[in-house]
Amino acid sequence: MRRFHAMFVHAHPDDESSKGSATMARYAKEGHRVSVVTLTDGMEGDILNPAMDRPGVLERMPEIRAEELRHALEILGVTDHFPFDYPDSGYVEGFEGDGSLLADDSFYNTDLDGAVERLVQTIRSEHPDVLVTYPEGGGYPHPDHIRCHEVSVAAYEAARDPSRYPDAGPPWEVAKLYYVGVFYRRKVEALHRACLDLDIESPFAGWLERMDPDEEDPSTTHVEISDYLDQRKRALLAHETQIDPTGNWFKVPDAVVRDVWPYEDFELADSRVPTTTPEDSLFAGL
Repeated sequence: MRRFHAMFVHAHPDDESSKGSATMARYAKEGHRVSVVTLTDGMEGDILNPAMDRPGVLERMPEIRAEELRHALEILGVTDHFPFDYPDSGYVEGFEGDGSLLADDSFYNTDLDGAVERLVQTIRSEHPDVLVTYPEGGGYPHPDHIRCHEVSVAAYEAARDPSRYPDAGPPWEVAKLYYVGVFYRRKVEALHRACLDLDIESPFAGWLERMDPDEEDPSTTHVEISDYLDQRKRALLAHETQIDPTGNWFKVPDAVVRDVWPYEDFELADSRVPTTTPEDSLFAGL
């Protein structure tokens, strides 16, 4: 079997464990190369797990989050990690692109061209077949997620062009670009109904209230990950400062997810190889 390389570009430590992590675990187990680029240091992350709200934790947040990330990647079987360590921009409620609300040296306010060049250099040196990042708007309006999308898409286009960033190495054409973190009404409704049928408190009720009932399903690619749900959960729990193990998300048993929706879903944003959707693999057509 031919081995492929999927590169996932994420904004913060912990994003890799909440978006596409079971797919990473599956591909790593199958012998494919999986790499993760983490664009920021996560220094603005709050302590979201009460058990970790202890003296000295907040002061050491970048160091602690880096260690949490190393542990999570080990659980997922991912050995190739590229930390860019831009300063975390922090979350701003209702953010609409006003960088003046953020620190001058934050990732959102960093030189966009410089960030694109760094990712182009990584792509050209590591030769991924597939690049995975966030959809337009970041998936949700966090400044770093928005910028992650912009940097990733620009690097995907520039990496193959020898006239762009000539000092970043010989050009490399990535075959496919995907967006991760794709949630849509049909999936959320299925999981919500399963929770109600089993008399489990559903964490999806609020989502459904906010979702457009006529929303189109953007997903094109559904990777079966039922055997990797436990790794996904353990990787997420490795981010102890960010994840409360008593939270609602962990009240939905893996057995329910396995029966109702044992997939991680992606949107094929661009392909330079022939493929037909729906797909069951990020490597379809390669």
